[in-house]
Amino acid sequence: MSSISLAAQRRRSCWLATTFLVPVLSLGVSAARAQQVAAALPPIEISAPNDENRARPRTDQEQGSRRIAPAPTNRRNAAPSAGGTATGATAIRQFNGIVGASATVITAEEIAHSPAATLQEIIAQTPGVQLTSLYGGVNGVKTSVDLRGFGAFASSNTLLLINGRRVSDVDMQGVDFSTIPRDSIERIEITRGNSGAVLYGDNAIGGVINIVLKNGVGGPPAAIRAEAGAGSFNARMVSFSAATNYGPWSASFYGNGIKSDGYRVNNALDQRNGIGNLNYTTSDLTAFLTLSGDDQKLGFPGGRTVDPSIGLDQLTTNRRGTSTPFDYGNQQGANATAGFTKTLMNGVDLIVDGGVRDKKQQAGFFNPFGNSYVDSHLQTWSITPRLSIKNVMFGLPSSILTGVDYYDASFHQERPVNKGTPPIHTYDLQQQTLAGYWQQTIGLLPTTDFSYGARVQQTTLKARDILNNDPNCAFFFSCSAQNLPLDSQEGQYALHIGLEHRFNNVFSVFGRAARAFRTPNVDERLSSGPAFDPFFNALPGDFRLKTQTSHDIEGGFRVKSGRFQMQSSIYGMDLENEIHFIPALFYNVNLDPTRRYGSETSASLRVSDEVLLRGGMAYTRAVFREGQFAGNDVPLVSRYTASGGVTWNIWQKYLVADATVRGWSERFMDNDQANTQRRIPASATIDFKLSGEYEHFFWSLSVNNILDALYYDYAVASSFTAGRFSAYPLPGRTYMVKAGATF
Repeated sequence: MSSISLAAQRRRSCWLATTFLVPVLSLGVSAARAQQVAAALPPIEISAPNDENRARPRTDQEQGSRRIAPAPTNRRNAAPSAGGTATGATAIRQFNGIVGASATVITAEEIAHSPAATLQEIIAQTPGVQLTSLYGGVNGVKTSVDLRGFGAFASSNTLLLINGRRVSDVDMQGVDFSTIPRDSIERIEITRGNSGAVLYGDNAIGGVINIVLKNGVGGPPAAIRAEAGAGSFNARMVSFSAATNYGPWSASFYGNGIKSDGYRVNNALDQRNGIGNLNYTTSDLTAFLTLSGDDQKLGFPGGRTVDPSIGLDQLTTNRRGTSTPFDYGNQQGANATAGFTKTLMNGVDLIVDGGVRDKKQQAGFFNPFGNSYVDSHLQTWSITPRLSIKNVMFGLPSSILTGVDYYDASFHQERPVNKGTPPIHTYDLQQQTLAGYWQQTIGLLPTTDFSYGARVQQTTLKARDILNNDPNCAFFFSCSAQNLPLDSQEGQYALHIGLEHRFNNVFSVFGRAARAFRTPNVDERLSSGPAFDPFFNALPGDFRLKTQTSHDIEGGFRVKSGRFQMQSSIYGMDLENEIHFIPALFYNVNLDPTRRYGSETSASLRVSDEVLLRGGMAYTRAVFREGQFAGNDVPLVSRYTASGGVTWNIWQKYLVADATVRGWSERFMDNDQANTQRRIPASATIDFKLSGEYEHFFWSLSVNNILDALYYDYAVASSFTAGRFSAYPLPGRTYMVKAGATF
């Protein structure tokens, strides 16, 4: 969220200043840049009369391609059918997702059975995915998902789609995964790497996450599901869904609510979410309307300070405490999307959809230097017409997706010292993007697919800051100088080329190369300094930051033999002008050139009809390749991550056991580009869940972090006091019991 993340960033800056000005004061840090995420992918299938919003694997026999997420190239827990053929990709399938890219699909069944407490932890079982959480891990609120090692800026480098449409906003917060009801998800499609930039534009540097929602199309005339639960820290939850079908019409609704006191002091959460769909489906026309809304209230507990020089260690003496007992952040969101797919002729579909997203956020921060309040409003309108053309060219099967994307975003933010007082700063930013793209996939041979694509995008920005000089302003970060106005227009482009070859029904290889870009978001522009001189005198900012670009390559192989599946790849990525917040300077900068490289491997084995094993591991390096930190690691990126799990159907559907383990190596703290401070320790968690069904009733018992590991995955190091840092501890062992019924 823009207001929360930016205000949190200023709190972190304030804390770093106090380590220089008043080292004995406790920290007032929060992590602006360690929050949230998003993603993008390739063409998708909408085949009437099936689910209008459902992404499907594309084969050379299917008709009606729509842009959405890549089809499953590696269904993580895909169970072979009775004949031994897995439900994932087969060796004879053509045009399966973005050709040359590594992808993973997490199904609704896997989500339902997973013992993980949050949606982000389910996604993190995908090789190479890392998490960062600041707010006690309550329901996964504000936990960011990191694809390919972007640390505190993970959310800005991962593009999030819902039903194939981008929902990553022009602020830093993006979409909070916790606001998406779990029961509403048909599946999650994850594509690593930046090839999705051709179809979806900026933010797809690290990869794309597409969440495909259920909508009830093709289901029974009426269905109802209700569930309630209770757990640790006085957590209470309830969810409800309903769907109906009548002729070509269908409708569905998914809603949930949760309240929790939270793991730490001032960590309470009160949240409600809902998603509704209306669909019309015929043989040559499908149309839909999707409405969603969310309301969230969350306390910000801040960090726990450790400073050996004065004998302070709040991680040990008061892990669940807070130095910010009154800080909070609220959010209200409302979204509407509508569209249709019309078959113009055999193999040619016109797809048109558009929508509006409205997000309001308020945050209050209180500290010894004075108070700070932030009130933001972001509204984004969009329309994305495109053509899907599937035909034969020169005797070769071909699939083309081409279209135009237009997004118009308006951001307004007021920053008074206290709620209800006149704002010190009033920011207004308007950004429009207009892009055209083309991506084609050709079946060179029955066993070989080739794809290429390009996007050209123009971004127009107008940014203004109105300063109201308040002589009573006590918080010098709120009373910073007025930013210089900015009117800019910039063109950018993205490219993709990919190849996949299947040697036989067991073994295939793939590879790709791509160029992508990321324009600075409004939060980054608001803090594009310099903000203060060495004596903390305010200096005017100018909203200016360079656009981040990346070039990456990737290659790998897939194996699928009977009950065994495996996917492995290696990649390299060079970035220019990577955008990063430097707490010691109190503003964002374009870094010296950086590099990311690594490997990712996942595998699953169906031991029997009752037992499924799965696992994955990744090596991720994110380093500075030039400048004063050349060769050093980018902060907040673990080099090694791994996960494993087992699903055991003990007694038909009456009793099912699921267990997962997830581990990660140490990582450097935020603000430690020099790599000289203490590292965030390596850790691991084990989650376990028992669940079952009997007729119309179902239940589950989850135990998360069974070994009660006391860990944290985010900390920020002081710029002025060696060994001093602020960490954000996460819960130990927790429990959740749920029960419900279907009608």
